[in-house]
Amino acid sequence: MFVLLAVVFGAGFVLFGVGSGSNGISDALQNAFNFGGGTSGPSISSLQKKVDKNPNDAASWRALATAYETKHDTQNAISALVRYTALKPKDATGLQELATEYTTLADTYNTQAQNAEVQSATANLAPAFLPSSSTAFGKAFTSTTGALSDPISNANAGTANQATQDAINQLTSVESQAEDTFKKLAKLTPADASVQIQLGQTAEAANDTATAIAAFKKFLKLAPTDPLAPQVKSVLKQLEPAKK
Repeated sequence: MFVLLAVVFGAGFVLFGVGSGSNGISDALQNAFNFGGGTSGPSISSLQKKVDKNPNDAASWRALATAYETKHDTQNAISALVRYTALKPKDATGLQELATEYTTLADTYNTQAQNAEVQSATANLAPAFLPSSSTAFGKAFTSTTGALSDPISNANAGTANQATQDAINQLTSVESQAEDTFKKLAKLTPADASVQIQLGQTAEAANDTATAIAAFKKFLKLAPTDPLAPQVKSVLKQLEPAKK
């Protein structure tokens, strides 16, 4: 279920990020994924020394985040942006950047969860080909103390299952953090339709149906003639029955 939601989450930005024109939403979403690209500046080590020396130096935290983004180090970029937005909570651009990094990390965990799920399914295929556990021969395979029990297969299956659960837990956490960040951004920019649609998507991915519905409805109110409006209405028709 969580993996499926993550797929919707990732695909949503592609679905809603194409074809918008009247409110510049397509451009907003596209630009949101290009923070830090092609930039040059102080090294990460020098910036880290600056923030270590002065933890309240917001500009250095922002520069450190950009440096990490340039290196495609999403996790550390997020850590720096969390510190920056804590110091500058009304910086809408910083919140947008943080939310975008969360979506990037969610995509990474989504991929990990899917890969782990495939490995888990493969590791658990063996029992389907074993003789019935009701027979003496089958019991020899299924019993943990049985002579024919395969400890390596059992260990592999356990490891794969745990990896799947770990990835899902990480994904769920990041989706929630992305939603919280977009909520903060929406409060700062209540008239920004692009923020509302992004909030709706992240809330839907986080299984927060009520917030997703409210955000999508506000998007339609702010941008009723946007080319994405029909798609949003279609999503609302699917979400509203699920809320009841």
